[in-house]
Amino acid sequence: MTTATYWQTIDRFRAVAREQPDREAVTYPDGTTAHGPPDYRTLSYGELDRWSDAIAEHLTATGVRSGTRTIVLVLPSPELYAILFALLKIGAVPVVIDPGMGVRRMAHCLRAVEAEAFIGIPQAHALRVLFPRSFRGVRTALTVGRRWFWGGPTLSSWSRTPTGILPERVAADPDELLIIGFTTGSTGPAKAVELTHGNLAAMVEQVHAARGHTPPDTSLVTLPLVGVLDLLLGSRCVLPPLIPSKVGSTDPAHVIDAITRFGVRTMFASPALLIPLLERLRTHPDQLKSLVSIFSGGAPVPHWCIAGLREVLHPDVRIYAGYGSTEALPLSTIESRELLAGLVERATRGEGTCIGRPTDRVQVRLLGITDEPVASWADASEPAAGEVGEIVVAGPNVSTRYYWPEHANAAGKIADGEQVWHRTGDLGWLDEQGRIWFCGRKTQRITTAAGPLFTVQVEQVFNAVAGVSRTALVGVGAPGNQQPVLCVELEPGADEMAALTRLRTRATEFDTLVPISDFLVHPGFPVDIRHNAKIGREQLARWATRRQDSRR
Repeated sequence: MTTATYWQTIDRFRAVAREQPDREAVTYPDGTTAHGPPDYRTLSYGELDRWSDAIAEHLTATGVRSGTRTIVLVLPSPELYAILFALLKIGAVPVVIDPGMGVRRMAHCLRAVEAEAFIGIPQAHALRVLFPRSFRGVRTALTVGRRWFWGGPTLSSWSRTPTGILPERVAADPDELLIIGFTTGSTGPAKAVELTHGNLAAMVEQVHAARGHTPPDTSLVTLPLVGVLDLLLGSRCVLPPLIPSKVGSTDPAHVIDAITRFGVRTMFASPALLIPLLERLRTHPDQLKSLVSIFSGGAPVPHWCIAGLREVLHPDVRIYAGYGSTEALPLSTIESRELLAGLVERATRGEGTCIGRPTDRVQVRLLGITDEPVASWADASEPAAGEVGEIVVAGPNVSTRYYWPEHANAAGKIADGEQVWHRTGDLGWLDEQGRIWFCGRKTQRITTAAGPLFTVQVEQVFNAVAGVSRTALVGVGAPGNQQPVLCVELEPGADEMAALTRLRTRATEFDTLVPISDFLVHPGFPVDIRHNAKIGREQLARWATRRQDSRR
């Protein structure tokens, strides 16, 4: 009998599946109705366990085994979780990527992984056919949905019940590669992140600790990785009806229906979903009494959204703003009551956005701002207390290397003896209580003749102006002599001239903001595809440059 290396943490899932096989695992939309929310179906832990065993059995028969790099391009669904758990059970390495980065960029990234198996929806297989050089190493292809003009089996043609017993399994070493996940590429070149067995095990424990070691019971999930973590904790995962690439267009009434219908206790969502949810609750009050906690991520949550949710939800609900990345999730959290107890006012005075204290076993240091590689801490310079630097982290959940490109390891990692620190590319500072204040992305800082300006620090000052929805600071010209330009999104119905006058007056109240004299109203900021929340400042900078050129 062959031996397979597997993810030891999956034993949590199998224990639930065997002790409580009828327990609900994944509840998902199934079809639509003419009016109102969709119908739902539920897959039990026992069914998901058997289905993933059957997929693992079929994949093994096609040559997929421990270490096989397997591209997975499947929409959030019970099929996705069955496939992921199957791959984890046999020790194969799922490769996940955000399709929102664009077809050619995605094909280029996937070529670097040299995958040996490909599992995807029909549109994903069409990509494989159109760009054969990017997938020339693929020997196993599985279609989730209808197969068009390519070969290979479909998932629906495989039984959901295994015919035998999986090969003997041996728990992997914590440092062994488990998953390759690509960054979005929304704020820099996409990179292939190596996550090990130890990284994922730590994530499970940290998510559990963040909830006070209370069983999640029922979770509303809008990010697939969170669903994996919750299933390993024995949760029932409810998938609301949403389009991953258009989270902001999700009908909040359907989200509220899912929360109340299934007694959701905790949910993870980006600001793009929380903002319309708040608007809906203001016009259709509902305290969502089953809800215990909300975790947000993907981009900073506007403080007014957090304050508004506090007003409309039950007073006992805990609302957390989270911070993390593909390389390290989670890194820090802050609860709404602490945030609203004076920290928002500090943000409007130009201190940045407080993103809380590091999560369990995560260490944070600051590195002097530089775009150059730093090989070791012996070569590093650290800013003085209270000054802005690059946020650098280490911990059991933090990835220590990139699979691709190789130069990203020199640029993004710092050796410190046997410990490896990850450079987040984010700028911030630490206060006297050890809280992190986020000031913006390093690549998006503005370098003027008078000195640097940090995007989030500046924008929080102007976002407090009446009539302004949000702002984005960009630079026009060559670094070192850039002209700062503030792009402005106005609130619906706001008087443009009056808002611009208030913005100019606001700039004169801060010595550091005097160089900002150019304000451009934009109809709607571009945002990232994954969370629909991160502002595309690089695109806005090009737009502002064109505007400046046309004026001249």
